Amino acid sequence: MELKENKMGVMPVKKLIINMSVPMMLSMLVQALYNIVDSIFVARLSEGALTAVTLAFPLQNLMIAVGTGTGVGVNAYLSRALGEKKFSKSDAAANAAILLAFFSFLVFALIGVFGAGSFISLQTGDPEIRAHGTAYLRIVMILSAGIFFQVTFERLLQSTGRTFYSMVSQMTGAVVNIIFDPILIFGFLGFPKLGVAGAAYATVLGQCVAASIGLAMNLKKNPELHFSISRILHPGAEVIKRIYAVGVPSILMISVGSVMSFFLNLILATFSSTAQAVYGAYFKLQSFFFMPVFGLNNGLIPVLAYNYGARNQGRIREALTFSLKLAVAIMTAGMLAFEIFPAALLSLFHASPEMTAIGVPALRIIGISLPIAGCCIMMGSIFQAFSVSIYSLIVSVGRQLVVLLPAAWLLSRLGDVNLVWLAFPIAEIVSLILSTYFFRRIYQSKVKTL
Repeated sequence: MELKENKMGVMPVKKLIINMSVPMMLSMLVQALYNIVDSIFVARLSEGALTAVTLAFPLQNLMIAVGTGTGVGVNAYLSRALGEKKFSKSDAAANAAILLAFFSFLVFALIGVFGAGSFISLQTGDPEIRAHGTAYLRIVMILSAGIFFQVTFERLLQSTGRTFYSMVSQMTGAVVNIIFDPILIFGFLGFPKLGVAGAAYATVLGQCVAASIGLAMNLKKNPELHFSISRILHPGAEVIKRIYAVGVPSILMISVGSVMSFFLNLILATFSSTAQAVYGAYFKLQSFFFMPVFGLNNGLIPVLAYNYGARNQGRIREALTFSLKLAVAIMTAGMLAFEIFPAALLSLFHASPEMTAIGVPALRIIGISLPIAGCCIMMGSIFQAFSVSIYSLIVSVGRQLVVLLPAAWLLSRLGDVNLVWLAFPIAEIVSLILSTYFFRRIYQSKVKTL
């Protein structure tokens, strides 16, 4: 018996975008909240502890890049196959995703064992920061199975439009993390006081819980996908090739953020570890606005891919227009928060007078670029949905490596740390120019020809 038409092809577009994206936006908000809470608790230990977690971020983000980028490839391939009614291909992609998650975990576990200490040492000579950073990074990498399977199972639910169950998985994991952060960091309820390592264990625990729930939801609530050990172990070279044709550019695109953060930490280290702590605080705060936009992006991609497979130009155009307006509105709220309440936001991290003095102008300068970033993220969704993620990669490399880092380095040579933050709005303007060019090119060649 033929499956009924998926809601991505028939539900009114604005309602569909809300239906698809709001659960992910809410779960991403909770994700952002636990990122902030995590750092708030760590900052209570010391400013050095906050800096240590900041220095661990580039490799931690690289894990997220591999998991999420692979998920983007699975998402685009699977949703398009569903739109074309090629259900054997969608099943093949779902099973291959599980095997790819396992091998990703193995690679990063080995990096955690042999490379975590050296990576932290490259960014700081402070023994306290180095010890905290190494302990945190080793734990989150060696026990990284949770993050890879969490992302995989959530992406499979998103690919078929079941974003509510994806939200349940992600939010539950985040809540577990938030609950266990103070317990394991400070040793409450009879648990040992583990300090920064406790934050790492809380993170891993939350990821494992989310992965377990995601697996259960796929098995019980995702009837369009069918799993078997045989299919997982024998995914087929062509399926993996098609997944990574979209996934690798996405992995590289997100990984660029790791490279940027690593070298920006080195630039800021020439001023002080406090400047590095400010960057870490900013990164946590901006996630409260970026994460919902990424949730909107994640909800938009399968809608675009499905309707591209179904050759429905009108639904693609309406989905893009509505999502772009919503993303810019969210990021404008972020800009206003950074401009009006910078000191209050920094006080969440137990900021010292020196950290506040550096952080207030930093948030205000970087904040003006947020609406531009929201616009670029939404335009980039069409590149991923239509399997031309190379454009997203070009924009990301151009923004962060070709413009932001050189600009930050040149501005740092003037001897004023406040000038370094100007690199962010400069880079976003370049990103907007590139995104607009590629968006118009894709829209003319793919959407208008449907």
